[in-house]
Formats: sequence, structure tokens, C-alpha cells
Amino acid sequence: MADFDTGLARNAANHAPLTPIDYLKRTAEVYGDKTAIIHGHLRQTWGKTYDRCRQLASALRQVGIGRNDTVAVLLPNTPAMIEAHFGVPMSGGVLCALNIRLDVEGLIFCLQHGEAKVLLVDSEFAAYIPRIKTHMPTLNVIQVNDLLGPVDVAHYGDDEYEHFLARARNTDDWVWPDDEWDAIALNYTSGTTGNPKGVVYHHRGAAINALSNILEWDMAKFPVYLWTLPLFHCNGWCFAWTIAARAGVNVCLRKFEPKLCLDLIREHQVSHYCAAPIVHAALAHAPEAQKAGIEHSVKGLVAGAAPPEAVLASMEQMDFDITHVYGLTETYGPSAVCVAHEEWHDLSISERASMKARQGMRGSLQAGLQVFHEENMTAVCADGEDMGELMFRGNIVMKGYLKNPEATQKAFADGWFHTGDLGVQYADGYVQIKDRSKDIIISGGENISSIEVEDVVYKHPAVMNAAVVAVSDEKWGEVPVAFVEIKPDASLTEQALLDWCREHLARFKVPKKIIFGELPKTATGKIQKFELRRLAKEHTSRI
Repeated sequence: MADFDTGLARNAANHAPLTPIDYLKRTAEVYGDKTAIIHGHLRQTWGKTYDRCRQLASALRQVGIGRNDTVAVLLPNTPAMIEAHFGVPMSGGVLCALNIRLDVEGLIFCLQHGEAKVLLVDSEFAAYIPRIKTHMPTLNVIQVNDLLGPVDVAHYGDDEYEHFLARARNTDDWVWPDDEWDAIALNYTSGTTGNPKGVVYHHRGAAINALSNILEWDMAKFPVYLWTLPLFHCNGWCFAWTIAARAGVNVCLRKFEPKLCLDLIREHQVSHYCAAPIVHAALAHAPEAQKAGIEHSVKGLVAGAAPPEAVLASMEQMDFDITHVYGLTETYGPSAVCVAHEEWHDLSISERASMKARQGMRGSLQAGLQVFHEENMTAVCADGEDMGELMFRGNIVMKGYLKNPEATQKAFADGWFHTGDLGVQYADGYVQIKDRSKDIIISGGENISSIEVEDVVYKHPAVMNAAVVAVSDEKWGEVPVAFVEIKPDASLTEQALLDWCREHLARFKVPKKIIFGELPKTATGKIQKFELRRLAKEHTSRI
């Protein structure tokens, strides 16, 4: 046996930590004059973007940000959001991209739990700052006045973004990670019970998933990517880093509007975009006049519920090639892909839709995706019937949950990440989700905890029992429906209870319908949710 010890440990000459920061640096060096960002009339090159990210890193370090300090951002998909994905980790800090759809109490929880020291916030959310500052008076708030954002907004921050960048004294004052295992981002789940969990990403996982995106899409250099997917969702599924690696163009988008998106696709020859099913459906159902003139092929990724057959057919007619992917916040977004095979083109649209509805196989750079019987960790039979829990392992899995070792240990039991999703595996190896063990409802790409909604409904003084289930919805993929038993001698209308829910829940979590009556229960008193799902389907089909 040969002795392969060369007598020299790994060193700076033969080893560097993997980090997506390097994608920006190299692209600026090689393709510095190429367009990196399009936003309204703004055209910003990769060279300029690199300069501004170095300015941001330097400015953050000047106000005290160092390694493992949290820098939060509350921004739509704007140039500042792209810059934050590089400038924050270049400062040594950890990027916490906040869900802009959260209510202020949810934002405060994330900021406090993540111990954020700096908050970059778009002027659209200026009204939140007084409440946030009350709870976090030392938080350094940087006001971002986007060129397509609200105008005439009064000054509300400790500094303004462009002024903050201009204050950078030394643009070479930025750092590489000491180790690729260092944290790069903190993303909060939507929460299944109680408060959301803080998912910690490392530089290695971010760098590898960014490259995996390229492989899954066979993405050539210089793609034109439309930001229909919120960058607060798993850091935009790592595509901010992917587009830098391919020297592509980021077409920014403050808010999704079908006509605007189709106009941008036509004008800028957009080649790629990612979105929840609701976005794909909105584009597919747009008036034909809005689609006119798009004569090039476009690739799209969809996660969550698979696109309905009618949507898939419409998008194929538009020459939009849609691929179904699957993942979680804990896996940096999609970590599995329903890889299409050539022979699928010979299938009917209905048959092809059925094949594309599956969650598929592990991504190219993910080590494993398997369906196990959780009780003994044995693989299910690959017959499409035997059900178990979907589990991942590999580099594209989170570092763990922030300040929650118990949940981290549970999630990683037996050397696999337990997704909580129940499904089957087919003879060809492809997996498909059949149910969600924690009754998570995926609506418009957002996770809704049925338990959270039930807790709010239960708190109404007239409610005795409540249960919330998901029902399929053509527009949103899934929506919550609440079943409610009223206390004896109490009275309650559907509108009154919906109003109550709107007071205590983010708008997308409010049930689509309230159904009053006795809840079906087992002999031991457990609510039969499978029966409620059937009843919900019957009721909503008549809406």
C-alpha cells in the first residue's frame, strides 16, 4: 500500500474555504463590464456591484460588525438586497433576510432571537421602525430608499444606505471566512408550533447549492434571471450566488405583477426564474395580449405543490419549461429535483403532469435523499405505496437551529435530516410527498402551521373546538380551512371569526372559509383530520 502522506498539511497554497463570496470576486475580475443588475432605469455592472459590496462590508465593519454578528435586512428584491448577500458575509457578519410579509411582532422576535446589530430596511416598511426601536433601542437602522420604492418618506433610520456606503473609509477592509463551516446566513422558518426556528447556513453549503443550481438547470454563462422568488426565501434558493457564478443578470422586482413580469421577460429576454405555483399560474392565466411577443424559451422552477395540469399545458404552449423541485429552509431551498426524461415528451399532458408532480431525486451535489420508516430507519419498499418520512443528508443541509440544540439533535437523528414530510418512493427511485406529518399548509409558497391558526381560532371566547386543514386551491396551491364548534349558548358568525383571525394572524394565514358544526372524533376524542379534509374539499368546491 502506497504512503500518500506528502509530509505537508493543507495550507494556503492548496486549500481555501468554499464561499460564494469568491463567485462575485472572480466575475468582477473577468466580466466586470457586464451587466449585473437591472432595476428600472438602473444598469449596474459586476465591477460596480463588487465595489459597492466592498463598501457595504467596510461600512458595516466601521459600525462594529465582526465575525458572527447578525445583520438583518427587510427588503424587497431590490439591488440593495442583492448587494447584502455579498456585502454582509464579506464583513464577517451573518445575513438574516427577514420575511417582508411578517407582522411587526414576528419581525421583532426574529431580530431579538438572532441578536441583530444592524437592520437594513426599505422605506416601504418605515412604519415598523418605531415599534422595533422600542424593543431594540440599540439596533442600528439603515434606511434604504429604493429608486422604485415609496417617495417622500420621512427619515426614520440612523443612517441612509447610500450615505452609509459612501462613509466606507477602506474598501479593502473585508474578510474571507476563517472556515467554510462558518455561518453565512440565518433564515427563520414559518414555525410549526410556537415561534419560528432560526436555520443557520454555512459558507460551504451556500457555495455548493449555488453550483448545484447551475447543474440542475444546465445553466450556461450569462443567464438573465428574473427575481420572482423572494430573496428572503432561503436566500432566494441561493440564486443570488448562482447568478454571480455565471456572470448573469439580476432583473430585480419589488412586487410580483403578471403583466410587469411578462413585460420584463420580453424586454430583457429573461431566461430563468423561480416561483411558487401561484406565480406560475398567474403567468399562465394572463391575457394573451400580455404574453404576445415572448418568442424565446424560458426555464422556470416550481416548489411546493406541483403545477396543475392546465397550468403546465398553458406554460408549455408559451414555451416555458417548468421543473418541479423540493426542499426546505433547512436544505437551502430545493435540494431535490424532478429530473425530466426525454421519453416523457411522448406522454400525454396528463401523464406528463403526473410525472412532473413528483419531488424527484436528490440534487447533483446533495449526498442523499431517502424515504425511511422512522421507527426503525429501514428504507420503504420502492412501490409507490409504502409510506415513510423523506430524509436528506449531505453538504446542502443546514448547520443546525440557532439556540435550539434539542431541536437540532432531533432533526439530525440517525445521521439524516428528518424533513417531517411523509411520502413514497417509486421503482425508478423518484420520491413523492403524500402528507405532512406536522400538518403544514403551503400557500403561495409560504408555510402555514395549522396549529398556529388553530391556536388563534381557539382563543375566540365563543369557540369550543377547532381544527384547521389544508385544501387544494387553484391560485394558491393550498389554503387553510377552519372547522369550528361553538360553545353552548354562544353565537358567532363566519365574518366575525374571520375578522378575529385577521387581527391576530398575517393575512395569508387567515382561513379561506370557516365551517361550523361538530368535529368528527375518534373514540378517544382525537379529531379525525382525514375526514375534515374530505369535508373541506366538498365545501370549498362550492365556493
